[in-house]
Amino acid sequence: MSVLRLGHVLVTVLILSSTSLNAANIPSSPATSIPDVAQDVRIDCNSEEIVVSVSTRSGRFNGMIYPRGLSKNSSCLVEWRQQDTPVRYSLPLRGCNTMSTELEDGGIEYFNTIVVQPHLKLVTNQGRGFHIRCRYQTRDNTITNNALTVDLMDAKPITSSLPMPACTMKIFYGDPHQHEVAENVKIGDPLTLVVQLDQQETYGISVTDCLVRDGLGWGEQRLINDEGCPVDGEIMGMFQYTEDKTKAEVHFQAHKFPYTASVYYQCNVKLCLKGDGSCESSTPPQCVGGRRRRQAKDLSEGTPATIEVYSGLYVNEAIDSAKVGPDDSVYSERASEDSICISQRSFAIGICIAGFILMLAVIAAILILLARRRSKKLSSNPGSSIYSGPYTNTAYSHSS
Repeated sequence: MSVLRLGHVLVTVLILSSTSLNAANIPSSPATSIPDVAQDVRIDCNSEEIVVSVSTRSGRFNGMIYPRGLSKNSSCLVEWRQQDTPVRYSLPLRGCNTMSTELEDGGIEYFNTIVVQPHLKLVTNQGRGFHIRCRYQTRDNTITNNALTVDLMDAKPITSSLPMPACTMKIFYGDPHQHEVAENVKIGDPLTLVVQLDQQETYGISVTDCLVRDGLGWGEQRLINDEGCPVDGEIMGMFQYTEDKTKAEVHFQAHKFPYTASVYYQCNVKLCLKGDGSCESSTPPQCVGGRRRRQAKDLSEGTPATIEVYSGLYVNEAIDSAKVGPDDSVYSERASEDSICISQRSFAIGICIAGFILMLAVIAAILILLARRRSKKLSSNPGSSIYSGPYTNTAYSHSS
């Protein structure tokens, strides 16, 4: 496994509150008004973690510290109650949203943003965000193998000390030849995971034991087993190797855990010797039903060394509207407890049915009204009728 040597250390302080964007502009209010605001932040870059030391004006801290975006994840959030400062917060290199990037000089830089919030329950404008970076430089290592033989029929052991080549893992967006490193992608985006060994004539590689982790210590999923075969081909298939066995790559679609955007990939890279035929026998593996087909003589066992490589990225759930079909749209709205939620399609069908029923009711009402008028007319017209003409009473008639 590669050994990291501490190189340059950078501490970049960014105030992420709504009141300031500069560390030098921290308000100079009396200590009694905001006693727990972070005043001094220092970091120590260790081999497995970054230790952040936070001091306040009052000398005590009552609040919480967490990586930005993980305020709801207790595994990365730490609380202090009236603790003497400085308080020390440990940030793992392989979790809690800590990411890495390769430098031009061959080193690696790890970076993250933490939030120092001087309250145990509320997010206030007194909170401060600090962007921290640690730079490491890889140290050249040597490996010793007491059974490094060129002729497999020769049983005489040979002691050899050779420089171990550097091995890297990178995740590219789409075609790796475009050299677009994936850092922030969406679910389903095409990605390519590339594991590469430095160009040399001695060693080849075999990629095994690949995992994807959430970075919070809550969940992980195995992708490639210890024999180099895929566990679930729908998530990640088999690695494809170059002819010189120094590079392997696999295409897959971006995925994530449902409760966090950060994902971390880790693989074990077994070195094989090109000269004794072990690379040809072990790379690529002959997988049958997800398991590697065992050969009569497996020369991959007893390989000189195993290197652990890993890489991480952010995967978001944002949906590109240009890629969504008309039938894929989902509309949601929070309704009150007394309301009834129905879909638009069901609502439209209900409106049509109600209109049809209303139309039938109107027709029926008209027919009933006409029937009543007809029956009333017939009842007022009997068989004999009384004719009333001009009325005259001769008894009272007289002429003058």
